[in-house]
Amino acid sequence: MFLTNIEPYIAQHGYWAVFVIVLLESAGVPLPGETALILAAGYAGATGQMNLLWIIIAAAAGAILGDNLGFWIGRRWGAKFLLRYGKYIHLPESRLRLGQFLFKKHGAKIVFFGRFVAFLRVLAALLAGVNHFGWGPFLVYNAAGAIVWSVIMGGGAYIFGDSVAKVSGPLGLIALAIFVGAIIAFMVVVRREERKFEEQIAGCADVDIGTLP
Repeated sequence: MFLTNIEPYIAQHGYWAVFVIVLLESAGVPLPGETALILAAGYAGATGQMNLLWIIIAAAAGAILGDNLGFWIGRRWGAKFLLRYGKYIHLPESRLRLGQFLFKKHGAKIVFFGRFVAFLRVLAALLAGVNHFGWGPFLVYNAAGAIVWSVIMGGGAYIFGDSVAKVSGPLGLIALAIFVGAIIAFMVVVRREERKFEEQIAGCADVDIGTLP
């Protein structure tokens, strides 16, 4: 029920709900963190009863803290756990080894852009820890991805939470058009990076990349 009806929870607990749900999802718990952010921002845009800046701060903070928790869980226990149970969440050993290879070559990109991909959003931090990705670079790229993700998803939901008819004057419409264009352009970049990863996977499927850490 919680997974399909979180609006009352957000309306009751506000920013804390966004923070906790995003944090838990980022740590590896399959919860709808992005949905919580979008619903809260849309609710703020439609009713004015929540502040967009605090929603973005709550989401970004939850993402950063949750991802760091997932990272250290992965670093300490993740390898053994995923080798034993990964097949039940579509992560067999072959994919874990491929993940190790990709993190060695494209770790920063995966950490940053993984925030925008539902499946990677839950597992990227855990896999970064498992593959012994450096914590310093992880912290920087993860924080950047979390902030950009929170601003784009939260800001977009806030704008469309209120109807276009309520955007006052031509300057408001121009600003809306620019914002929509920026979102589209950014998603094109994200998709281009996803294609690069797909090509990398196809080209390296038979490569022996050694054992997991």
